[in-house]
This record gives sequence, C-alpha cells and structure tokens, in this order.
Amino acid sequence: MSYIKFIVEFGVIFSSVFISFYLEDLRKDSNELVLKNELVSDLIITIEDDLEQLKNIQDILQNSEKLILEVLNDVDNDHNQLSNTEAMNKILGIEVGFSFFPKDGIFNQLISTGTFELIKNEELKKTLLEIFNNQKQRNYATSQEIDKFNIDFRKELNQNFRIRFSYNSFDGEYYGSRTLTNSNFDKNYYLSNSFYGIISQAQQYSNMYMRQLKDIEDNYETAYALSKEEIKKDN
Repeated sequence: MSYIKFIVEFGVIFSSVFISFYLEDLRKDSNELVLKNELVSDLIITIEDDLEQLKNIQDILQNSEKLILEVLNDVDNDHNQLSNTEAMNKILGIEVGFSFFPKDGIFNQLISTGTFELIKNEELKKTLLEIFNNQKQRNYATSQEIDKFNIDFRKELNQNFRIRFSYNSFDGEYYGSRTLTNSNFDKNYYLSNSFYGIISQAQQYSNMYMRQLKDIEDNYETAYALSKEEIKKDN
C-alpha cells in the first residue's frame, strides 16, 4: 500500500511541476507574441516614415535631373536657350547630395529580443533582412561615394561662379534653407569641358541613386503590406 501511495504522490507532484512549467511556457510564449506584434506595429509606422523620406528624396533627384538636362541642352546650344540668371538659378537648384537614412531601430529590437523568429510570414522576414542588411549596406556605400562627389561638385561651382550664400538653419525640411547673396556667371567656364563633365557626372549619380532608391522603395512597400497581414493573423 505504501508503494502505491508513493507512486500516487509522486505522480501528483510530477504532474503539478509539469503543469506549472507548461503554463509558464504558455505565458512566456504569449508575452513574446504580444511583444512581437507590438514591434511589428511600430515597424509599420517607421516604414511609413521611411517611405515618405524615400519619396521626398526621389522628388529632389527628379527635379535635379530635369534642371541638369536643361543646363546641358543650353550648353549644347552655346548658351542660347537660357539667360545668365536662368542658367545660374538652375545650376543652384541641382541637388545630388541628399542621402536616405533608414530607421532601423525597431528591426534591431526584433532581432535583439528574439521576436523576429516569431514572425510567421517567411517572405516578410526575408524582405526585412534584405532591406536592413543588404540594401542598407549598398545604400551606405553609394551615399558615401555621392557625398564625396558632391563636395567636389559644390566646391568647383562655388569657385568658378563665385557663389555666396546666407543660411537659415531652422528652415527647410532637411538641412535648412539658403539664400543666394552673390554670384558671378562665368560663360567661359559654363561652356567648358570641365563644367560639362561635372554636370554630366551629377546626372549619372542622380540616375543611379534614383534607381537604387526605387528598388528600396519596392521592398518597403512589400514589407508594409506583409507587416499588416502579420498583425491581422494574430488578432
């Protein structure tokens, strides 16, 4: 009888411990799932912000490409299409030095907390890894290359056209606004191979970066749609 009693008591204790661990695992899994969904919800918001940033930069680059083409056409026609003032204003409107800075904080939280693996949609996980690993690294490398060019580009224009600005650091969406205070249009430089070459290079970088940003944007839109689906599945 004592033997049977021992087995029964052992069974009761073992069952209690097993159930306790089981319930704790369920609670832990539930908490991790809640955290995952919270982070994915936050991710949706940051993706919206990044998509807006991508749109703004692409708009700037598209406008710059338009201005570059108008300037190149004028140079090809021996400066007979634009006045000095028009040409100067178009040159000053060319911007190729803006870079895309992805907000990767929420993605890093998903990785560091281990909740990334709880994402059910494999395509979403693959897309996020592409955005915040491969494309992020390529974007950084391209941005560095363009930034170095933009320094030389601005330096050459400022020197040859004697451009001087005043700045309002608190105006404008990115780096403040500038107002032209002085310039000297140099027609000889404007029609030179040096100017034509650096403007053409600016056009190449603008085209190259726009294509890269479009690829990033496509993946962001995919991640945005899949993230919303991920949230719906757990609700």
